Amino acid sequence: MLNRVRHLLLGSPLPTGRLADVRLNKVRALASFSPDALSSIAYANQEIYLGLVLAGAAGLALTFPMGVAITALLLVVALSYFQTIHAYPSGGGSYVVARENLGTVPGLVAGAALLVGYLLTAAVSLTAGVEALASAFPFLWEHRVPAALTLLAVVTILNLRGVQETGTLMSVPVYLFLFTYLPMIAYGVVRLAVDGGQPLAASAPPAEAPVTALLALRTFAAGCTALTGIEAIANGVPAFRPPEQRNAGRTLMVMAGLMAILFLGSSGLIQGLAIVAGPQETILSALGRRLLGSGFLYLLVQAGVVLVLAVAANTSFAGFPRLAALLAADRFAPRQLTALGDRLVYANGILLLAGATAALILFFGGDSHALIPLFAVGVFIAFTLSQAGMVIHWWRERGPGWQLKALLNGLGATVTGVTTVVIGTSRFVEGAWITVAAIPLLVAAFLRVRAHYRQVAEQLSLRGVPHPPVVDRAVGMAASRRGPRVVVPISGVQRAMIDAVTFARSISDDVTGLYVELEPGAGEKIRARWEEWWPDVPLVIKPSPYRSIVGPLIEFLDESDQAHADGQLATVVLPEFVPARWWHALLHNQTTWLIRAALLYRRRRSGFQRVIVDVPYHLKR
Repeated sequence: MLNRVRHLLLGSPLPTGRLADVRLNKVRALASFSPDALSSIAYANQEIYLGLVLAGAAGLALTFPMGVAITALLLVVALSYFQTIHAYPSGGGSYVVARENLGTVPGLVAGAALLVGYLLTAAVSLTAGVEALASAFPFLWEHRVPAALTLLAVVTILNLRGVQETGTLMSVPVYLFLFTYLPMIAYGVVRLAVDGGQPLAASAPPAEAPVTALLALRTFAAGCTALTGIEAIANGVPAFRPPEQRNAGRTLMVMAGLMAILFLGSSGLIQGLAIVAGPQETILSALGRRLLGSGFLYLLVQAGVVLVLAVAANTSFAGFPRLAALLAADRFAPRQLTALGDRLVYANGILLLAGATAALILFFGGDSHALIPLFAVGVFIAFTLSQAGMVIHWWRERGPGWQLKALLNGLGATVTGVTTVVIGTSRFVEGAWITVAAIPLLVAAFLRVRAHYRQVAEQLSLRGVPHPPVVDRAVGMAASRRGPRVVVPISGVQRAMIDAVTFARSISDDVTGLYVELEPGAGEKIRARWEEWWPDVPLVIKPSPYRSIVGPLIEFLDESDQAHADGQLATVVLPEFVPARWWHALLHNQTTWLIRAALLYRRRRSGFQRVIVDVPYHLKR
């Protein structure tokens, strides 16, 4: 039953060979990676409005100038990431750049900051999408949490189905938003030019506070959330069709241009038309009502805003799992995060992000305004470290035009560094402290995970271990009974295997090793290592095009049993290393447990008895 539901929701598994076929063209890539960046005008304009309206007409008069400053910052960051795409086509963005050029700890800080940023992007986008919907239908304000969780479930399932289908489906909301919102801005600009601007004093509420540097800084910090998502393309270059760098770079430039038009157009019209939002309404909803009324066109534009905000979380679902997989590949995060799911996506990373996002939505009551103070500081830390790393990169390479490239990245690092300080200090007590505290905690966790994997590698290493004696199988068969057929599933050649193979050979002369090959070419490397230690024990390599270990193992056992006429089932000896502490088990795949469960289930269904022998290897602390 569970498999049927899974097949219905996610579709059929895709073979590893199809990995190149799920690459994105520029149209789908823009839809897949840009929703957060494009839709950020919704919550960024909302936060700018909420910050400036406290100072009445004098505060709202800063709306467009603040929009210009943030747009200039956006273009600097976009140009920096354009260079990152061409210098680091393997993806990874800020984490890879910072680690390779600034060192391990700065790289982990950038990685932790980006992970937090992706998480908050998903939560803010979904809650802001529900608020935009509730602006058109006010009765939904009381049901924001369940509505946001429903949207989260839909986005999660779409991403679990795979990047190609996600890119196709996400294209509809993204291009609906662009094809409705851009004409509205153009119409608004024409009206503003023909009718002239409206005086802010006539519509602005009374000032509750004067215009101060602190108010301007706090508002600027909140408005900088407009830049979130711009790094997603640099992190996901491998998802593009060849030539990856050129396609990713062009898509980034198109996205940055659209962001600038949307943000400047919205902020200019809000100030020029003296737009003031009513209670339980977003500022973009108020802008749409002023220009289009409350009829069909307004609802169509608002639907575009709602949908693009709903799928803006897809930027996080595209970037978070890839970054988590990079960290896991470097042994800073649980290795399960590197596993490709049935649909050639990092399913574990997607599920981790979905669970954490749901927790944030519940904890903050579906209120995007409450989440914003936690938001931008982590992203700008990553921006700053990435651009500082690029300066070092150009200085080391010293290729053609390296001085200009380093100067541009240096400018970006300086600007975003100053912005990071502004955001961190001005929004610290409002919630930014949570992000500031979370990043070093994550870095400490990364280092602890790597220390664990290093300890495990040392304990499982075969250095200094004497090779077992080679047994002449013909002599052994003549001197004693042949014994049962024994199959030893292996994941590699390491110390835990010695006891398992030794035990298997002690009970039988008919022992076979089995390696399930998940990646093409990995099997031959394992075979060469295996034959160094057990040249008298045959090793079977079973390819697994769908990245499953249990299925090919069961298939091999069935084939082996059918090939022997004695009716005897093969005995399975399972090597297993036992972690010293309970939380260490969370860092390993638990493949032995899955194999054991599958074999026991198989025994109940078939009615046959199969002997399963666990050979534990206890790790030290």
